Formats: sequence, C-alpha cells, structure tokens
Amino acid sequence: MPKMKSNSGASKRFKRTANGIKRKSAFKSHILTKMTTKRKRHLRGVSQVNASDRPLVERMLPYL
Repeated sequence: MPKMKSNSGASKRFKRTANGIKRKSAFKSHILTKMTTKRKRHLRGVSQVNASDRPLVERMLPYL
C-alpha cells in the first residue's frame, strides 16, 4: 500500500504542539500600511486550531 501524501500547503501553515495544532493569524501578509498598529499587534501571535477544524487539519497532515 502506498504512503499517504501530506498536503504541502497545510504543512507550511500548521505545527503540532503538546496541546493541539498551532496556526498563525490571517490578514498579516501584505498591504499593511492601511492597517492600524493596534490591529497588526493583535494579529501578531499564534493561536490554536479550533476543535471543529482539527479533524480536517489532521486529515491533511497524516504524519504530523
């Protein structure tokens, strides 16, 4: 039986931790000049993948 492939886009975006799967906030890649400093600061950290989305991420990354 062949091995399953990981989704390459998901493997760049998600990392496994002891408590779950961590992800970065969206809307922080470009056109940041019109965004307020407060909004950019709040988007800075990492957060956990929601429990409802976790099975989808685990299916995309079988060897994570």
